[in-house]
Amino acid sequence: MGRKRTPGLRKRGQYWHIEKQIYGRRLNESTRTGSLEEAEQILAKRIEDIRHAVIFGTRPKYSFTDGATLYLLQFEESLSYVDKALQIKILRPFLQSLTLDRIHMGVLQPFISERRKEGRKARTINYALQTVRHMLNLAASEWVDDHGLTWLAHAPKIKLLPQHDARKPQPLTWEEQERLFGHLPDYLRYMALFAVNSGCRATEICELRWAWEIETPGLRFQSVFLIPSNIICKGKKQSIVKNGEDRVVVLNSVTKDIIEKMRGIHPEYVFSCRGKPITGGLTNTSWYQARQNAELPDARFHDLKHTFGRRLRSAGVDHEVIRDLLGHKSNNITSHYSKAELSHLEEMAERIVKRDSASSDLLILKHMTRTKSGKNSSGTNFVARSSTRKDEHKNVTGKNSSGTNFVAQSATRRDGHKEVPGNTPAVSNVIPFKTRLSG
Repeated sequence: MGRKRTPGLRKRGQYWHIEKQIYGRRLNESTRTGSLEEAEQILAKRIEDIRHAVIFGTRPKYSFTDGATLYLLQFEESLSYVDKALQIKILRPFLQSLTLDRIHMGVLQPFISERRKEGRKARTINYALQTVRHMLNLAASEWVDDHGLTWLAHAPKIKLLPQHDARKPQPLTWEEQERLFGHLPDYLRYMALFAVNSGCRATEICELRWAWEIETPGLRFQSVFLIPSNIICKGKKQSIVKNGEDRVVVLNSVTKDIIEKMRGIHPEYVFSCRGKPITGGLTNTSWYQARQNAELPDARFHDLKHTFGRRLRSAGVDHEVIRDLLGHKSNNITSHYSKAELSHLEEMAERIVKRDSASSDLLILKHMTRTKSGKNSSGTNFVARSSTRKDEHKNVTGKNSSGTNFVAQSATRRDGHKEVPGNTPAVSNVIPFKTRLSG
């Protein structure tokens, strides 16, 4: 005859479950074990923890899984729920065996090392560290047990990694744009051309819908698009605009032409492919193949937004107007514009359509790797600097392919590197803005 089980344990399926009232607190939880002996040990430990909490004010120990479960429940309706759930999934293999009071920077080092081995940049690793830090801060401040005690007495300091490896914006020159767009399929070329003339992000373009178009009689291009900050997708909120505010997209002649070409193709979405909305993102196989063929292996779709902003600045557009056109967060009520303000935004967006419309040529300096001293192709001696330097502005003189002298001012950064003799930085051709780019 087998021994009797401890009262308060019941087997459901393959696991033993605790069903017991202890010091007025009802426990109903799984032990996650099929062994009766292990289940009894777990029950005894839970009873002891609750006894210490009631009599001595000792905090029970909560596992990472307990914290992650409550964390996701708390933010279930949040726009960032999917991102938080992804970070929890990435962290679980490294932290699932730990209690919250044992999590600190030391135990996070194996996670950081593993992610670095996978080639992840500091910014990506920091997303997970921010999630852990937020969870521990809540456990120390907001999450309270039945005895009025917070889950943690205090939260450990979780430091984020310095982002020295962050990729810097790389706006395209007109020549690079033509090369890249020439290798894109039609649907993706239209979307890229819309991006470089509107400053929209990839998500905003993929989700752009006809219902968001607002007629603006009296304005040159007759309509604008008002993108909501978020939408309901499959029963959950999905963020569309990064800054969490509704965004007005003002058209110029290029984007207006694209909108008219897309009209009538899909009943709901402005951009589609083979009759279906584009849900898998824009940096797909076609994009990767096009940038390889264009000899621009590092080009990202988001660089088109930076290109739009850089061209506006080159065309002499005011900083506040650039911010509005790019959809950056500001103190303005961005969904409320007068007719005169919208007309002014249209006029500024139109400045970048033609190459000769800018008040000055757009010159983009791109530093190559540091090399030894020498002469350039014309035989002129020069001194080149490494790609990271002190914050100062230096003039770079030379000749372009047509033999015209030019002087370019290069912005540099701090790190104490000295001048080194070498080849001049690769400078894009100084292309006069003469002809309108066509798809």
